[in-house]
Amino acid sequence: MSDEYGSDFMTIVDEDGTEFELEILTTLEYNGATYLAVTPATDEEVEDLEVSILKSVEEDEDEPILCAIEDEAELEAVYSLIMEQLYADEDED
Repeated sequence: MSDEYGSDFMTIVDEDGTEFELEILTTLEYNGATYLAVTPATDEEVEDLEVSILKSVEEDEDEPILCAIEDEAELEAVYSLIMEQLYADEDED
């Protein structure tokens, strides 16, 4: 994972000012953009892990601005690549 995003956890703030603590599962560079696979951070064991993919669209005062991927084809391509990367990492362990 890139050190640009710091540790494996991050806090994001939505447009309403609500903070969310997320765990970064992996990052991916694709077509000149950076994507992050994240899940809500929790101390509890979760059976059905909810994974979201966010795209870093620009820098604002040295902080990445993350957004949801709106293009369905882009989302499918990035999702496939991230899943391959996650399972490859899991197989190496």
